[in-house]
Amino acid sequence: MALIERIPDKEEPMTYLPLVYAHLATVVPAFGIGTWLMVRRKGTMHHRRLGHAYLVLMLATALVSLFMGATIGPRFFGHFGYIHAFSLLTLVSVPIAYFAARSGQVALHRNTMIGLYVGGLLIAGSFAFMPGRLLHGWLLGS
Repeated sequence: MALIERIPDKEEPMTYLPLVYAHLATVVPAFGIGTWLMVRRKGTMHHRRLGHAYLVLMLATALVSLFMGATIGPRFFGHFGYIHAFSLLTLVSVPIAYFAARSGQVALHRNTMIGLYVGGLLIAGSFAFMPGRLLHGWLLGS
């Protein structure tokens, strides 16, 4: 198996689509909660509870995405694409942010959460809407 491999024309839809639905079921509420947390007052009990839900959703979406093979661009190890780097970013950032908050390292927590939101949701989400990707076809019709 080559390190980089071109993608076959079609993925098996019966294995890929359920992963897409699971990914969307976790990333859409994570985006809503994350946006809410970014603009609202920090440090409240409500912030902590929603923050826990947000972190669980982000972990879940990152884990699900690792099972979704790259559909455009080069594949590494026959499966992963460049967008999977954001999944790794998430898997590293979530525990850092959580333990920073628990230990009172507010600046580290804040910076990690901003990076997670921008990288894991905004940038990765933007890539998901690029031409050739499934969401682009579903929402923009091409």
